Amino acid sequence: FAIIGIIFSDQIFSLIKLPDDVIPLASSYLKVYLIGLPFVFGFANISATLRGVGDSKTPLYLLIFSTLLNIALDLYFVAVLKLGIFAVAMATVISQALAYFAAIIILRKNELLNFHIKGLVFDKAIFKKAINIGLPSGVQHVLFSLGMMTLFAIVNKFGVKVIAAYSAALRLDSLAIMPAINLASALATFVGQNLGAGKIERVKKGLQTTIGMSFIISLTITIIFYFFGENLMMLFTDDPEVVRYGKEYLVIVSSFYVLFSALFSVNAVMRGAGDVIIPMFITLIGLWLIRIPFAYFFSNTMGEKAVWWSAPVGWGVGMILSYAYYKTNRWKKKFKV
Repeated sequence: FAIIGIIFSDQIFSLIKLPDDVIPLASSYLKVYLIGLPFVFGFANISATLRGVGDSKTPLYLLIFSTLLNIALDLYFVAVLKLGIFAVAMATVISQALAYFAAIIILRKNELLNFHIKGLVFDKAIFKKAINIGLPSGVQHVLFSLGMMTLFAIVNKFGVKVIAAYSAALRLDSLAIMPAINLASALATFVGQNLGAGKIERVKKGLQTTIGMSFIISLTITIIFYFFGENLMMLFTDDPEVVRYGKEYLVIVSSFYVLFSALFSVNAVMRGAGDVIIPMFITLIGLWLIRIPFAYFFSNTMGEKAVWWSAPVGWGVGMILSYAYYKTNRWKKKFKV
């Protein structure tokens, strides 16, 4: 995927109708970013392995380190050294690479997980189980990425300033939802461990606790974006119009982070039980059948706000579907020791 993206980056951005004067900048960013893709996948695999043995703190700490380093390098490269968009991509790759190598060092020190290549043996049963669980997630990520590109195509018709605002706001948005995503990842591991031990009630309590923690964190982030959204946007640009568009996005979307957190948590319970197909379909329905059509059809009357509001609308429909399936308890039957 990285090689394809590097070779056809210009064509990809033309396909999503990015303005011609922006394509060279976006293409240079994408090419550098894709170089770091192996670090992203490597870190994700090690993080999943650590969570699988009950260590959910280390991946979280490394992710926080990587994110904060990324932001610091962005500010240094752009605000101090004036290096431009290429340096922003470099900051991302550097932070991802350092997190990956730090994860390898930690993995090597873990006696339970440390291994040698000579000792590796192909296990057909484990391989089949990994494919059954991993393939739907892989398909989901590919289709989700294509969906986000489609949303970008809708945003692009509103001009360079809206594009800049959306791009900057998405960086803050991705940082803001990180706690909810990591809590959900920890919950999925917790669910698998407790279903294996036959402790169903602990699964329910785990879900309630996770949603409660996510609620507090999400509410705090919403308040921060409401009062300091302009200041945060000004870390990326001093254009008042771009700042205004960006804060508008942050306030609208962050007001529904509680809903996003609950959706991710409920889906995590199903994934922890090994039921990955239903969460995949629910996620794709929320994006392709709700969010994208909403943004497309209402963009003529609501403008760029249609894209902003499409996120909570998609989450709302997804939450209804996920909770309805959760209450059926069918996901419990998918669990296999």
